[in-house]
Amino acid sequence: MEFLTILLSALLIFISPAGLVIDRAAENAIRSRLESVEELKVRVDNTPSYQILQGKIERVRIAGRGLRVTPDIRIAALEVETDPIDIDIQSLRRGGKMPLLKTLRAPLQAATRVVLSQEDVNQALRSPEIINRLRNLGSRVLDVSEAEQLQRYEIFNPKVEFLDNNRARLQVEIQERGEPERLVILVEAGIEVIDGRRLQLTEPVVLVNGETAPARVVKGLVVGISRRLDLQNFEKTGILARILELKISPAQLEMAAFVHIEPR
Repeated sequence: MEFLTILLSALLIFISPAGLVIDRAAENAIRSRLESVEELKVRVDNTPSYQILQGKIERVRIAGRGLRVTPDIRIAALEVETDPIDIDIQSLRRGGKMPLLKTLRAPLQAATRVVLSQEDVNQALRSPEIINRLRNLGSRVLDVSEAEQLQRYEIFNPKVEFLDNNRARLQVEIQERGEPERLVILVEAGIEVIDGRRLQLTEPVVLVNGETAPARVVKGLVVGISRRLDLQNFEKTGILARILELKISPAQLEMAAFVHIEPR
């Protein structure tokens, strides 16, 4: 969604006095919203060209490598291809507090492919923002009493390892505030896509300091994560997303997805 916001924000820059779309201007607009970019190509198709003045674009294609969204978050590769776009240029130009997606006059559809390297994911996991999100995720997938206990702990040294057969291993250290000892928690599981919208952990293994965690904790973790990682949660906001393919290998995670956004 963040990259889609960048795309819509940049649309105004695409419009030259002659009403033509300039691919280089589009690239520069997107680059200006990122920390750094190793490679970026943008192709905006529009025939006839005057339609851009009406807020209509036939198709936008974006291909990038080494896109650093923040100092700690990097995308190894990203491809985006949209269907026709129809937006209210005047509303977008006025800006203000109006959400950009409210400028849509017709549904927006896009296909995307994202590649994340293991190294990049681990760099992101070390950032304070992601560590805080991990803590919040833990609070939401556990029951109330366990979630309250989790808030007493600090998280250190999260690390993920991509494995064969769509499996991944996450190791993290937690330390109760005021206590000297740390617990090492290891979670290994396969990741399966259910109905294109929900991620489910398969054959999970959870160890705490090398000891197998209680079955109820493992079950609660699996059910909670599956519930939180359900793309159907976004549908009430007008966003329909489906995962078309998910591949995990020792080198990287690759995902292809489809997004349909209704005007708000």
